[in-house]
Amino acid sequence: MAEVPYASVVGYLMYVMVCTCPDLAHVVSQVSKYMSKPGRQHCEAVKWIFRYLRGTVGHDIVFGNQQSDPLVVGYVNSDYAGNLNNRRSTTGYVFTISEGPVFWKSTIQSIAALSTSEVEYMTVVKAAKDVLWLTRLVNEWGVQQGGVQLHCDSQSVIYLAKNQIYHARTKQVSQIKELIASGEILLQKISTTRMQLTC
Repeated sequence: MAEVPYASVVGYLMYVMVCTCPDLAHVVSQVSKYMSKPGRQHCEAVKWIFRYLRGTVGHDIVFGNQQSDPLVVGYVNSDYAGNLNNRRSTTGYVFTISEGPVFWKSTIQSIAALSTSEVEYMTVVKAAKDVLWLTRLVNEWGVQQGGVQLHCDSQSVIYLAKNQIYHARTKQVSQIKELIASGEILLQKISTTRMQLTC
């Protein structure tokens, strides 16, 4: 493995991810964890990424035409205890303008959650913080945003976010309830299948 230029190859993948392929964000973050001491399975993962890139050369990020809606729309999702090392969950969300992605994030959550609803709720809360920044940005462009549609595939999270009853695990993240009550965020249910097709 000492002969393999693993760090250089992962560096190239990071450049490609930032410049043209945001869909590589999660997988590149995973392979970059092993840059100091990669094993054979990590090299196989990098080869898989290159095979994926070769198969998706014709795919583009396309922004809608001038008649399309220039508003910010968000999609949030997460897995439950997907990291096998520490049983933490991965948070992921993407925001689009004119149907093209402009802001995205995929990261391991800092604490281990007790349920899938809690994982999804923490993801919605993190995405809500970025909603405020994005709405200010589009307002500077002269676009009157109104409420940002934030799509989630968990009905229990939507209920928890809209429900004003005190909940011991969520008392620190009441900001999302205020944003929903004021209409700055329109939290909506979307099917998991449609979420996968959109993101």
